[in-house]
Amino acid sequence: MSFAQIVIGPPGSGKSTYCNGTAQFFNAIGRHGQIVNMDPANDSLPYPCAVDIRDFITIEEIMQEQQLGPNGGLMYAMESLDKSIDLFVLQIKSLVQEEKAYLVFDCPGQVELFTHHSSLFRIFKRLEKELDMRFCVVNLIDCYYLTSPSQYISILLLALRSMLMMDLPQINVFSKIDMIKSYGELPFNLDYYTDVQDLDYLLPYVEKESNSIMGKRYAKLTETLSEMVSDFNLVSFEVLAVDDKESMINLQLSVDKANGYIFGASEVGGDTVWAEATRDQGLRENNIQDRWIDNKELYDKAEQKRREEIEKDREMQEKEIDVDNEDEWDKALKDWEEKQGTDYVR
Repeated sequence: MSFAQIVIGPPGSGKSTYCNGTAQFFNAIGRHGQIVNMDPANDSLPYPCAVDIRDFITIEEIMQEQQLGPNGGLMYAMESLDKSIDLFVLQIKSLVQEEKAYLVFDCPGQVELFTHHSSLFRIFKRLEKELDMRFCVVNLIDCYYLTSPSQYISILLLALRSMLMMDLPQINVFSKIDMIKSYGELPFNLDYYTDVQDLDYLLPYVEKESNSIMGKRYAKLTETLSEMVSDFNLVSFEVLAVDDKESMINLQLSVDKANGYIFGASEVGGDTVWAEATRDQGLRENNIQDRWIDNKELYDKAEQKRREEIEKDREMQEKEIDVDNEDEWDKALKDWEEKQGTDYVR
């Protein structure tokens, strides 16, 4: 059994930044993680990549040969991978069975691929079946959409559609949450948006956004969509600031629970950095409104102070190691001089 997360999200959601941050995070906690690039249009990766779909097919080749645009090219690329997937499966098999790696799949940002196009769904279902993999989808959405009530309801619908389409455990995430305070005051606390509480309270703000005749009709459509999302009662959100340690721990703990890693991996059972972090994290109450809006500056200062202390401790440890090495060298040299019966000139 092996474990992985599938990272999806529209353009601007910060997928590549998240994947890069996750790679660094895994390295810090001692987890052997590898990233798989699933985007044939991504020719500038900010992270080391174990398997790259561009080794099989590129968007430039498809657009030139098939006379397709960028969106059509991406869909064609996924269909091609779906039909000729054997070599790709072998490379993934090598990572999960020989290297015992925890995989992160960085998928394209085109929303059609995870809302109504079935190629990605079939690719991951095959990996799930043939390699006994356990997946969790991480759906990143820019927190800027919280500033518009109608757009917020739209991304709820998008999240719901991807959950139904991918048919896998999914965690929806408002990314770049450290920016939310700079966008202005929200009508409700962050918990209202992350827990997707009674959307009826939001409808007056949707109507206020729509003053024209067409806008009023659009408001009615938005109201109907909100009722559908509420009826399913499946959508909720985590929040993420990649540079914030507590935020990354919270999200990775949720992902590990969703794909079963925390229950089935031997790493967590031992006294590892990650085990310590998750045990410690379980004792904390996470008030996102207080952390990211009400008292953001205080938390930021405390986090900065903590980082400075960690850096200071690291420098002190390095100095102590240097001193210890010098003492050991001097002692070894003195022992050698005594054995040789000479005074070695230094």
